[in-house]
Order: sequence, then structure tokens, then C-alpha cells
Amino acid sequence: MIALLGPADPFPPVERALRSPAGLLAAGADLSAERLLQAYRQGIFPWFGPGEPILWWSPDPRMVLVPRHIRIPRSLAKAVRNRPYELRIDSAFRQVMLACAAPRPGQEGTWIVPEMIEAYCRLHALGLAHSVEIWLDGELAGGLYGVALGRVFYGESMFSRARDASKVALVHLAQRLEAARFGLIDCQMSTAHLASMGASEMPRAQFVRAIADLVHYPSSPEPWTLGPSCP
Repeated sequence: MIALLGPADPFPPVERALRSPAGLLAAGADLSAERLLQAYRQGIFPWFGPGEPILWWSPDPRMVLVPRHIRIPRSLAKAVRNRPYELRIDSAFRQVMLACAAPRPGQEGTWIVPEMIEAYCRLHALGLAHSVEIWLDGELAGGLYGVALGRVFYGESMFSRARDASKVALVHLAQRLEAARFGLIDCQMSTAHLASMGASEMPRAQFVRAIADLVHYPSSPEPWTLGPSCP
């Protein structure tokens, strides 16, 4: 059975997460900034659908990407190099979340429910959640968002309205994070798309040990700027 959390209850150890459904650890509590940060520091994230209670997950293995190991196919490298788009960071965080929440072919519903949008916008206001955005002809064409703690970026979701737009955003994110000496991008669940970009599976115990060191570096409360890593 999973733990049912009250407002002040701590998370159980991640080793208690279920095998089926894989990684389900607990239910309940809230989506306050304090609770979300507590979760991320322990390798836990929220994921639930409309009408469901708040569900907390810690899958094993965990999909991760080391920023310097990002794989850029030749065709994608050409798109990044030629840059027929405008790159922005933290200029349209809510818009990126709404775009990630929009219906997709073959997908029923979304886990990015209104409560999640409000919760992560609060983290964004605190300077801890960030968006990387790709704009074409003044329109938001793709991007991603996530949470930065210490030297870990916890990726949440990405979207594309133009070919390779989310991949271009991921490349710029990885370049920026490598320059800032981040150790990991948490991709949560394994997908072929992420594997093609260089992500790989890591045992949960190893992941938890890795972030225990990385999250203790100071986090900047300031909005991100393009900086030298995203020329």
C-alpha cells in the first residue's frame, strides 16, 4: 500500500515505492512550494490526472541526462547552428506550461492540471522553475520547463509546434547547464525520444545518492538569462 500523507507528514523512503504501478510512492498532502522542494530533494515528483488525488512518484530506474553527454544529430546541429528562430528563457513560463498541457495525438487528457500550473508558476516566481522557449515569427513554437535546485535540473515536460523545436530547446538547456556546472538533468521516465538525445537509465539508489550531493549547491533566486552558454 502507498502512504497517505497529511499536511505535515514527511515522505516515506523512496524504497517503498510500488513495483506496479511502477514508482508510485504516496498520495495526498499539497503542492506548496515547500512540499515540492522537499519532494525533489528526495527524488520524488508529483504526477496525477484530473479528478485524482495528488500522487507522488519515484520510479526505478530513473531516466537522466548528463548535460555534457547530450547527443546532437547532424540535422539538429545544423538547425541549432543556423538558428532560424529566437531563443528566450523565462519570458513565457505559464504559456509553456499551457502548451505542454494541450492535448496531443494518441493521448487522453493531461497530468498538467490547473493545480499543477499554479504550483509551478509559484516556483517560477521564486526563481526556481524555468522555461526555455523557441519562438518562430513571433509565435511560441516549442520549449520545455522544469525546476532547478543546486546543480540538478528536474525536467517536467516539453512540447513542439514546429519540427525539432523541443529538441532545440533541450540542446540549449544542456549547453547552459554544462556551463553552469550542473551534474544532471532528471528526465523522470524513459522514452525513446530522450534516449536518442543521450539520456540513459540510472538505478534509483544511484540517482538519490547523486542528487543528495548536487542539490546542496546554492540555487540562484534570479530569473535566468541567455548568458554565454546560449549564444
